[in-house]
Amino acid sequence: MADDPKLLIENDGPITVITINRPAVRNALDNETAAALAKALRDFDCNEGQAVAVLTGAGGHFCAGADLKELAAGHEYKPWAGDPEGPCHGILSKPVIAAVAGYACAGGLGVALRCDLRVAEETATFAVLSRRWGVPMSDGTTVRLPRLIGSGRALDMLLTARKVSGTEAFAIGLADRLVPTGDALSAAVEVARQIAAFPQIAMRSDRMSTIRQWNLSEKDAIALETELSVEARAKEAQAGAGRFAAGAGRHGQLGKN
Repeated sequence: MADDPKLLIENDGPITVITINRPAVRNALDNETAAALAKALRDFDCNEGQAVAVLTGAGGHFCAGADLKELAAGHEYKPWAGDPEGPCHGILSKPVIAAVAGYACAGGLGVALRCDLRVAEETATFAVLSRRWGVPMSDGTTVRLPRLIGSGRALDMLLTARKVSGTEAFAIGLADRLVPTGDALSAAVEVARQIAAFPQIAMRSDRMSTIRQWNLSEKDAIALETELSVEARAKEAQAGAGRFAAGAGRHGQLGKN
């Protein structure tokens, strides 16, 4: 329907599922949808009742990048990573998981890389197809992709625009979980539930330490890890150790938070 919202948001317990809803254009983001996605991610991050977000696309595709028809019509588009209002800007305080089916191309690859984890279907396709049209990456891909898979593999994708299947993406570390076609969303939600079930302060401090250590020396990175762990050590660690000592969490079973 023409009046369908371009972005769907559903809260499922502590999980927020955000769906890009432009299946007729493989979920390419026009300016309106890009702004809505950026706002949805900020709103999720500020919502104390939500622990993990899952980002997906409607109709069998994740996201085909920016809507080039809008760009061709003369509409300005801002860099998604460099602009504070962009959907790929900054670091959220809570994790986001991409459920990747079909195409995650150009800016869609950038959106997937903006997430903490990527659950990909075997038939998913990752590529920098914007190379064909002279559209530069301005969504963080040239920074996040080499950090994730190494500069050689990243340059191969960036320079040649070749398509990388979900199976290859998993082999090179671009995808973190590989699932059969049709299972990306359900698998991503299951991972999100596992993460949401853990004590959240310690999980988030470990996550932030991992993200922020890149440009630090080992000494400074360890100092940051220590600083970030203070709240969890004060509020969660002793209680968690007490639950373990009392018998919870044994034999692979997760004790209560």
